[in-house]
Amino acid sequence: MSITPFPSRRTVLTGSLAGLAVSGLFRNVLAQSATPMDMSTRCQAAGPATVEPVPGPARKLTIAWNEASICTAAVPVAKAKGFFKKYNLDIDYVNFAGATDQLLEALSTGKADGAPGMALRWLKPLQQGFDVKLVAGLHAGCMYLMTTPPTGIKTLPDLKGKTIGVTDIGGPDRNFFSIRLKEAGIDPETDVQWRQFPADLLPLALQRGDIQAFSDADPFSYPQRHQFGLIDIDNNMKGEWASLSCCVIGLRGSLVRNEPKVAAAVTRAILEAGAWLACNPEEAATIFQPYAPRANAADLAAMLKMQGHHHQTLTQDFRQEIVRYADALKQVGVFRSSLDSERYAKRITQDLFI
Repeated sequence: MSITPFPSRRTVLTGSLAGLAVSGLFRNVLAQSATPMDMSTRCQAAGPATVEPVPGPARKLTIAWNEASICTAAVPVAKAKGFFKKYNLDIDYVNFAGATDQLLEALSTGKADGAPGMALRWLKPLQQGFDVKLVAGLHAGCMYLMTTPPTGIKTLPDLKGKTIGVTDIGGPDRNFFSIRLKEAGIDPETDVQWRQFPADLLPLALQRGDIQAFSDADPFSYPQRHQFGLIDIDNNMKGEWASLSCCVIGLRGSLVRNEPKVAAAVTRAILEAGAWLACNPEEAATIFQPYAPRANAADLAAMLKMQGHHHQTLTQDFRQEIVRYADALKQVGVFRSSLDSERYAKRITQDLFI
């Protein structure tokens, strides 16, 4: 199997993470992400607990994931804590950081059986008809729009006439903050400009004045905050967006159609790992640490706490989240206005637990 390896950006991240400590900069974010709920509910995976293990010999499957992305730490946790084994699954990992359409092609053609990914990165490419089904919302929240205090920018309307840096002009953070700007009465196409930079150059571009704000996702935003004294303008752990899945689980369509019990088992295992992670961020950080060997485990745990790993969705609730995203993407021109959001969401999602 030939799938693009993750580039050296990870090395930049792990080196800058070394020695960081949780600071007061994050208290507001942590408070926003802490949704009150009974702890027993918070630690339970979405969906039925009666999913049966796959019968016979352990079923071999391949999960593609970006191993530098801490927001999908449920994937290594699922193996380390025995959630895959519980369902008689033998999982191989493939590190993938190529273009989204390449990942969807890998799933469609059976080079991989499943993958976690960001909803706002997948929804547009899925229009191309890839044989991939979205089956669950894995967690909420992991995108931030940041600046420095000297810019004087505190709210989204303050960005009118300004330039925003992103790592990918077509990426999920560009899409999400375009939605948020539109909600604030700012046209994301005409009232602001967008410029693309590598992740490690975004803070430098901000210091030079090439941009006045930039967006990045965990885990890169965490060391950037500390090193450059950044503050939040906005993030996707506010308001209704804190209750929508940021990352989703996708499976190859043929697995869903031909082996629905296997599809349900692997989905359930990842969701159980995500729920366990939400209640055990320190141990989960230790499990993830080999993928960021120069990072401090306490910093990795802090990142996990900032994300919405207590939020998972399935079935109609999950489908309605996709509808909400599709409607929002129509408002900012990513989808054509004539798209039937309900019909589209029904086509690309699958309920495995009916």
